[in-house]
Amino acid sequence: MTIGAVIVDDEELARCYLGELLQPHSEIRILAECANGFEAVKAVSELHPDLLFLDVQMPKLDGFEVLELIEQDLAVIFVTAYDTYALRAFDAHAVDYLLKPFSAERFEAALDRARRRLGEKPPPAAPLAAAARPPGQYPPRLLVKDGSKVQVIPIDKLDYAEAQDDYVALASDRRKHLKQQTISSLEQSLDPARFIRIHRSYIVNIERVARVEPYTKDTRVAILADGARLPVSRAGYSRLKALLDERG
Repeated sequence: MTIGAVIVDDEELARCYLGELLQPHSEIRILAECANGFEAVKAVSELHPDLLFLDVQMPKLDGFEVLELIEQDLAVIFVTAYDTYALRAFDAHAVDYLLKPFSAERFEAALDRARRRLGEKPPPAAPLAAAARPPGQYPPRLLVKDGSKVQVIPIDKLDYAEAQDDYVALASDRRKHLKQQTISSLEQSLDPARFIRIHRSYIVNIERVARVEPYTKDTRVAILADGARLPVSRAGYSRLKALLDERG
């Protein structure tokens, strides 16, 4: 079986080293070498590789952001100088990694593990990225793929998120961007000191809430600074009130 592979690393020497290690493996064909995350997303979308060698720490898009934007199943070997907490997360999610600098023997072991993974469904990208992040650290931005383009939404610009089946509509600067992610997964990735689940279908940026008014006997409505009105459930109001009290 021929295995198509893509190598992603912002260091040219690292890409060359991986290429040399793959030379003895005639069953593996290198489809592309990418120097950044945007190139990686484009290459995977167009070439449909089976195997991805993915650096974690890169400019523009890091490895986890690349995974969030990839819309196909493939085996991933992380190539990283990440900390030990992240490595434990990789192991827990059955994703292999090569810790720089690595030997040819370690490379072969990772390749064998990746072969066994081929054909299996990989773990979802968002929970993997969340697990690999150090405790208390949250992503500074959200990424939304729109065709061949990538929309970057800084966390500070996120007003609220609305659940739409397996998608979330991210409201920012009076526009909405549709992202394929559940609202529960999004909630886990956001700082709970800044974002609160006020309803089963809504997460709001606490800084955008201007006031909360009664709506029905058991529900309320949050009115944001831009005039948007969001439903607030009884449980959501308790969480919102507790957070507002903490902030004084």
